[in-house]
Formats: sequence, structure tokens, C-alpha cells
Amino acid sequence: MSSLSFSIFPNENFLDLRLYQYGWEQCAPLHSFGPSVRNHYLFHYIISGEGWLEATEDDGTVRHYDLEANQDFLITPGQINTYSAVKDRPWKYVWLEFDGLRVQEYLESAGLSDAQPIYCPQTVQQGEGVRDLMLYISSHSKASPLHLIGYGCLFLDSLIQSSSTRRETAGTQLRDFYIHEAVTYMEQNYQRDLTVEEVADVCKLNRSYFSKLFKESMGCPPQEFLIRMRLSKAAELMKTSRNSIGNIAIACGYPNQLHFSRAFKKRYGVSPREWRNQHRI
Repeated sequence: MSSLSFSIFPNENFLDLRLYQYGWEQCAPLHSFGPSVRNHYLFHYIISGEGWLEATEDDGTVRHYDLEANQDFLITPGQINTYSAVKDRPWKYVWLEFDGLRVQEYLESAGLSDAQPIYCPQTVQQGEGVRDLMLYISSHSKASPLHLIGYGCLFLDSLIQSSSTRRETAGTQLRDFYIHEAVTYMEQNYQRDLTVEEVADVCKLNRSYFSKLFKESMGCPPQEFLIRMRLSKAAELMKTSRNSIGNIAIACGYPNQLHFSRAFKKRYGVSPREWRNQHRI
């Protein structure tokens, strides 16, 4: 017998962190999901029981992980994965599906990636703190979007602080200043033909050094970050405005609608028109 509860987040007008869906499930014996590919990050905390995960890394290597209570696993966007409960002690887990411009940075601070998808807390109590925040979100689906985003931020902070694979980031004040300058400039100028060289010049840094600094801090190259920002802005406009997709593409820095459609589908898994139909207010 399987029991399940899940909810879909009611609002997507947040850029640094977005919640998509959340819930919990007591799985039936041998209940499995996949092989599948997700468009966003999906994080499971195992409350009880056992199961396994098979995940494919960027180089095509398939890793198998046997998992039990108080362990968690992360599925990254575009990653082929399968996970299943065992027969005798099927697991119960709570999950969050989320994404955002800085989510990859936050997860890497916790030492999590497609190559290291398993979260192990430093103590059982810290792991239970992560679990309780996830359960709070999944059981308060009628709370305001801002309230749930606040708890989503607390979840990510708890994940980073408690992770046994946490990456230390001491001595980054100057780097953070440069990255803040770069992100602010991108937010103010993403609508036009903006280059990495121009952003690096604004920060008064050599392009190669700036790109290295940016990737270390944000988890992706500046050009990819700019693409994600443009597409996030476009998704927001398609949901909240009646402007044509062509006009929205231009407003978000894509004068060529075909290029926009290809980039959008690569990021979200569906065409702009399909996405708008699914998320229209």
C-alpha cells in the first residue's frame, strides 16, 4: 500500500529560488520511478525504510547508491535517474522540487552535485532539522508564496550548515563584491546584447579571471548565468503579461525568436508556447 501527499507551488515570481512542487510518500514495496529526466533540482529526504538510486553523471557513468533512513539524495536537471523502494522495508520520503539563479551555488556549498548526490548530515539531529523544514513546506501548501520561499531559504541554509561535505568559503569578501557588481549589472542590462567582456570591464577584471571567479562563486559560467536570468525573466513575463512571445523574447535579450525558443526548451523541457499554456494565470 502506498500513501502520497504533494502540492504544486502557486507562484513563480522569484528568481534566486523557486519552488515547484513538494510532498511526501510512503512507497509500496518495489515502487520505482524512472528512468526519467527532471527539468529542476529534486531533493528527497528518507524518513524511514530503504531504497536505491541509480544516477548518470555528465561523463555517462552510472552510479548505484543503496540508501536508508536519514540519508538524502539529489537529482540534478537533465540527469537520467531511476530510484526504487526495496521489497521488505520500502522507504517513506519527503521531497522538494526547486530551482533558481543561485541554487546551483547553494547546493555546491553543501558539497552536492550530480557527481556527489548523497547528503549525509554531520549529526542525526541536524539531518532531522532539514527533514522538519521539508515536512513543514509540504504540509503548508496553502501558506503564501513568500512564506514558503522563506522556509525554502531556511531549508537550503540548514542543508549547507549541516552537510558533512560542506565547502568552506572563508575569505571571499572581495570576490563577493565583484560578483555582486556583475549580477547587478546583468540585471540592469540583460535586455540588450550584453557580453562577458563588458561585464568583466565593469568589474575592472580580466575576462578569464572574472569568468573563473564567477564560476567558483555562482556554480556556472557568466554566460550561462545570463541565459538563465533572461529565460527566468521571460518565463515570468509569459505568466504575468499578455505580450506576444516574440515581444517577450526581444524584451529579454533575444531578437531572434527561434534562438529564444531553442534556448527556452533546452532549459525548461517544453516550448515557450507550451509553458505559457501550462502556467497561464
